[in-house]
Amino acid sequence: MPRLLFLGLLLLTATGCMTSSLFPKTSPLEEVVLSGEGEGKILLVEISGVLTSAKPSGLLDRFFTRLSLPARFKEELAKAADDKAVKAIVLRINTPGGTVTASDILYHEIQEFKKTRKIPVIASIMDLGTSGGYYVAMAADQVMAHPSSVTGSLGVIMLTLNASGLMEKIGVRANAVTSGPHKDMGSPFRTMTEQDRAIFQSVIDNLYDRFLRVIEQGRPNLKPKTIRQLADGRIYSAPQAKDHGLVDMIGYLDDALAFAKQATGMKEARIVMYQRAGGYHPNMYAQAPGVPERTDWAFPKLDPVSLLLAGGTPAFMYLWLP
Repeated sequence: MPRLLFLGLLLLTATGCMTSSLFPKTSPLEEVVLSGEGEGKILLVEISGVLTSAKPSGLLDRFFTRLSLPARFKEELAKAADDKAVKAIVLRINTPGGTVTASDILYHEIQEFKKTRKIPVIASIMDLGTSGGYYVAMAADQVMAHPSSVTGSLGVIMLTLNASGLMEKIGVRANAVTSGPHKDMGSPFRTMTEQDRAIFQSVIDNLYDRFLRVIEQGRPNLKPKTIRQLADGRIYSAPQAKDHGLVDMIGYLDDALAFAKQATGMKEARIVMYQRAGGYHPNMYAQAPGVPERTDWAFPKLDPVSLLLAGGTPAFMYLWLP
């Protein structure tokens, strides 16, 4: 019976016979207290999954409206900015990175928040805080890595696909009529020329330089030459990252929360998160609203088949993608 009911809902939705009023829209964020007591609050904000500006997509998103990560993140910071009882923020980072723009938006929003509210912002790296995840962490005042964290992979990667050999084997040829010789650069239907590669490399170099400048601002204790040496794409364990000066401390999430409380001078504080109506946050490891539940770090349209079907659009990313 439940299966028949589910199939019936799908048919009604596909035929347009069901109105959207049957399903709730995005509700305002509500505060939930995870632990602690006192007047002051420490806000726990989650940054997890692949960083992208795209809205979450899936079957349930036909029924429920979910915000993109930057939209949800900005909403949380805006709510915190209006609450004078929020005395510190802990960013719980668990991401391999993502698109260049999404990473930069999150970094920018933290910087703007700090101009409005001069309170401590602590980054706590969990499983992964690589590439774009580390980029975002550079907006924090202090960076703590979990003892088993992996960070690093500092740099830029561009993904595209060359299917010209396969096309020749199956006897298919794609013809592009362009206004210039580089208009279809990066197309999966032709081999990349040396000029194309040089153009792509120039863009990557500019984005890489931007990443280096962000690290220089976030790690003033490191010389630019040292940062460039560390930012060769390799990953680092938590002890290695601390030895190189890429993180300040090694500790657990509750250590980061305790450090945030100490930084504010509070003896007691409530640890809070923001949630949508109906959300459930039993403790500090609960997932934030609007964050995909997947943990395999799969990025949309990065597998060869999807890239081919999508036209092989190149993607510039601050992402660890082994």
